[in-house]
Amino acid sequence: MIAVVDAGLGNLRSVAKALEATGTLQPVRITSDPNVVRDAARVVVPGQGAFGDCASALGPEAPLGRAIVEHIRGGKPYLGICLGLQVLFEESEEAPGHPGLGVFRGRVKRLPAGLRDENDRRLKVPHIGWARVAVRATHPVLDVPSEDNWFYFVHSFHAQPLDESLIAAVAAFGSMPLTAAIARENVVAVQYHPEKSQAAGLELLRQFVGWKC
Repeated sequence: MIAVVDAGLGNLRSVAKALEATGTLQPVRITSDPNVVRDAARVVVPGQGAFGDCASALGPEAPLGRAIVEHIRGGKPYLGICLGLQVLFEESEEAPGHPGLGVFRGRVKRLPAGLRDENDRRLKVPHIGWARVAVRATHPVLDVPSEDNWFYFVHSFHAQPLDESLIAAVAAFGSMPLTAAIARENVVAVQYHPEKSQAAGLELLRQFVGWKC
């Protein structure tokens, strides 16, 4: 079973429908039950909104947060989407005093204001829209055909791991490479939204549901 974690952060049904559209025979279940999360074969944590709300629902002292950490430590596949990536880190500039899960060391930082694109247009924060994603090394979930490697982003913050080898993919935000995805062992997480990214997003989800890590 694939558990889509319900932390009250939206976007759940579109993520569940996209997972079902991959053709997987694994049942997809939206759940806020920590025991279901612990027992699931795969866990997907989506989320849009504020880091503080996410940390309250999924932080290290929350039952759902503890269940997610146990799932990850058990070696089973985890996919984080947007806040589902950010909450894996220790903290965020968006919500000082609200700890993340601390699965990885590092913090989530605000995208800088004042950057410009290649046409000298000022880039807005939040970053909303399509961007090409460059995968740094071959990964069985993140690799999609190069011509389709465009994904949809909606965010104002991105992760900055202490260990930069965690960064599995980047996207350009002006002159700055923003963290588009991280990967380590059974964990993969993306800042963009595969469920909103048409063919590329569906291919990524298809690869996740078949991933043997």
